[in-house]
Amino acid sequence: MSAGEFVAPLTRVERFEVVAFDADDTLWHNEDRFVEVQARFVELVAPHAPRGIDVADALHATEMANLADLGYGVKAFVLSMAECAIDVTNGAVPMPVVRELIGLAREMLTEPVRLLDGVPEVLEKLSGDYRLVVVTKGDLVHQERKVTTSGLEHFFEYVEIVSEKDPPTYRTLIDLLGVEPARFCMIGNSVRSDVLPVLELGAHAVHIPYTYTWQHEHVEHDTGFAELGSIRELPDYLAGVTS
Repeated sequence: MSAGEFVAPLTRVERFEVVAFDADDTLWHNEDRFVEVQARFVELVAPHAPRGIDVADALHATEMANLADLGYGVKAFVLSMAECAIDVTNGAVPMPVVRELIGLAREMLTEPVRLLDGVPEVLEKLSGDYRLVVVTKGDLVHQERKVTTSGLEHFFEYVEIVSEKDPPTYRTLIDLLGVEPARFCMIGNSVRSDVLPVLELGAHAVHIPYTYTWQHEHVEHDTGFAELGSIRELPDYLAGVTS
């Protein structure tokens, strides 16, 4: 299935009442900065690690080991970087390296939101026809700051920041909004988090891939859902599949 191709349901569906959006890498850029900082982490730490150690793989393993305790977001990321740097260098990582890693994380936490192309225009167009909400996971304080400084907050009836995106989380949200699953549509860049758990409930989902996908979000899947090449295609898609 190629990006930009409309893959509609087999039959037209009832008109959606709620259209929910993921935030990171759906409304604004996010993963590209993690990719940049991880590359810098490797540059800084690898010279102090024993030969044969894949520092990038070690960092991912540390993140996965910490996920249950630390969750998602920049703060979890920097703690994992610090822990990994100490572990892979047997404690020999220089303090200036640790300070630079902390500085990079602070930059990530305070930098301006960079909206994806077309997002304000699309939300403006959809806001007159649907109830719009945000469903995002990550650090509460950081995600709240991004929402409030993005210039998009006024489009949304509700913002939900969650620790995980799974069927029970979406079920709770759908119940809270008082909408039938068939009239709920989730928009996001992650098949694992934004598409599959929503489809499991009998709701609808649209995948809009981002340039980068975090390794943890990769998942094997069938292609029985809609995928668009850009958020700009969303209004026409929604109008075309609903009656």
